[in-house]
Order: sequence, then structure tokens, then C-alpha cells
Amino acid sequence: MYPEGVTSAGLIIMILVGAAIGAAVGGILEPMLQDRVVLAIVAGFVATLVAVIVRNELINRIGGAGPDYFKVPGVVILFAIIASLAGSLAGHELLDDYTELYSGIWVGTVAGLISSILLAMMMIVYFIMPPSRKA
Repeated sequence: MYPEGVTSAGLIIMILVGAAIGAAVGGILEPMLQDRVVLAIVAGFVATLVAVIVRNELINRIGGAGPDYFKVPGVVILFAIIASLAGSLAGHELLDDYTELYSGIWVGTVAGLISSILLAMMMIVYFIMPPSRKA
């Protein structure tokens, strides 16, 4: 299946890329999107998609470890949508509870971070599931 340590490397890549891309999207879109909920959802969704693409490029194609999981894009896209909605809204609520003034960069960072963590957990569960139980 996977060589030792590849799952951990994939998690670290997804989480770091998700937070960084979320921060970038949040900072870029802050002047255009005044509604922080919409900003969090957009930043979280873009962050999760970019995190999956970067993880796939680094782990599967460049590193040559494991199969190419983009052969099942429907499940990955569904996981990205679920993770980005849940993670983005959780990140927005977290910032709303603890601070009154926060920038779009923080909204994007937290939304991307939580969304990519959720997506990484969903992908791990899917990939270790027996093949007979996969949708």
C-alpha cells in the first residue's frame, strides 16, 4: 500500500498548504467580500482543493509513493465540499467567539486549517476502508 511515513507526510503537507492558501485567499478576497461567513467558506474550499492537489503532486507523482487517487475524483470532491463547509464555518465561529476585530487573513487561515484537517481525516478513513465497502 504505502511506504512507512507517507501518511504522516501527506497530513503535514495538507495542513500546512491548507493554512497557507487559506490565509492568501482570505487576504486577497477581504476587500471584495464584506461578509465574513462567505469569505471563510470560499477560503476554506479553495484551501482544501489546493491542499489535495499539492499533496497528490508531492506524494504520488513526484515521490512515487502509493496509487494515484485522482482516479476517484467524485469522492474526493464530495469530501472537499463537506470538509470545507464544516471547517470554514467552525473557523468563523471560533474567531467570532474569541475576538471582535480580526482580518480576512485570520479568517482564511483558520478556515483553511480546520477544513484541511477535516479533509485529511476523511481521506485517511476512506483510504483504509476495505475495497468492498467503498462507494
